[in-house]
Amino acid sequence: MKRSFVIALVALTAFAAPAARAQVVGTTTIGVATLEVVASGWSAKRQILGKPVYNDEGAEVGKIDDLIIARDTAVSFVIISAGGFVGMNRHHVAVPVEQLSERDGRFLLPGATKAAIKALPPFDYAH
Repeated sequence: MKRSFVIALVALTAFAAPAARAQVVGTTTIGVATLEVVASGWSAKRQILGKPVYNDEGAEVGKIDDLIIARDTAVSFVIISAGGFVGMNRHHVAVPVEQLSERDGRFLLPGATKAAIKALPPFDYAH
């Protein structure tokens, strides 16, 4: 049993070592180009997901729970949740990303209300 563990560890090290070396050496320049592009964009986790959405009157109408990315890699819909208590029984809706804007670090959905969002058909992840 001990011998099979050592063999598995040696095999794992043999496969993992080249990949680790390739990243450490940094022989590819594509990583730098990608880093520059990412640095000028937004972090979905830090700057978008979980953030409140406000209407044009400053009232909070929901939170951004998810982003739907189209096959052409563009964000096409924002999933906004409204209602519920401590994340339970929240109503999720898909809103075209063009309807959402950002101003002074706040996400705006002009004309929206919590009632209007709850009246929209719920978004279903089943597809």
